[in-house]
Amino acid sequence: MKKKVLGRGLGALIPDSKQAEPPSSEIDIDQIATNPDQPRLNFDEARLNELTDSVRAHGVLQPVLVRPLAKGYQLVAGERRLMAAQRAGLLRVPALIRDVPDDRLLELALIENIQREQLNPIEEAQAYQNLIETLNCTQEELAGQLGKERSTVANALRLLRLPPAVKLLVAEGELSPGHARALLSADVSPAEIARIAEIMVAKGWSVRDAERWAKKGRSERARASAPEDPNITAATDRLRLLLGTKVEIIGGRGEQAAGQIRIYFFSNDDLIRIYSVISENKRRDGGVR
Repeated sequence: MKKKVLGRGLGALIPDSKQAEPPSSEIDIDQIATNPDQPRLNFDEARLNELTDSVRAHGVLQPVLVRPLAKGYQLVAGERRLMAAQRAGLLRVPALIRDVPDDRLLELALIENIQREQLNPIEEAQAYQNLIETLNCTQEELAGQLGKERSTVANALRLLRLPPAVKLLVAEGELSPGHARALLSADVSPAEIARIAEIMVAKGWSVRDAERWAKKGRSERARASAPEDPNITAATDRLRLLLGTKVEIIGGRGEQAAGQIRIYFFSNDDLIRIYSVISENKRRDGGVR
């Protein structure tokens, strides 16, 4: 099946500030039907109120994009501007009227939201996924058409693997995408991801805190899954009995392997006692056996 491409996307319909602005028309708000496939699911009330205040004071400065219907028009891009105009009590808004075929309606709505960065991270990830499925393209092809790095698209799509409760935290801004990627890198169950996510929010973990937790978890699981070397186990036991304290031998596998011996003490007296034991054995036997 031949892949569809985005072509010029909104660039062919909504020029940037460096291009000549095409004429727009003022049309009645009541004549504009919204797009039922609008990718944006949630609107930030505070930002929408700010936009409403701006529209009330200055009007709608950036035209919305609509397509003609048998009766009236259908919104293609600019839902926040239209909502703000309605809240501000305007009766008409400036609009660019373009013939947009049905099979490009969702595509342009998604691209408009992505390019204007009006989607939360989960909505953006879902928008990328919808575009990939709608256009039958790869992540790399989509990134190229949107002018983004492939890693940006790939990292966004990873968020869709989060448990629903954690997706909601990310969508609402309680957790950042950086926190979410750390959770996903930990290779734990969805239930554990959800549990740790709640702790991150409650305790105000930074992304670095989350990354340390994920890294620590992987290291501990790797050590737990590694088979114990009976020689290291025996040596650890002998040192523990000799020194009368907790001893760990870390690494040291294989003939040439390096590692560490950790000897724990719990007070100054304990340190002096352990030092005396080591010194006494060294004088008597020429080393610890």
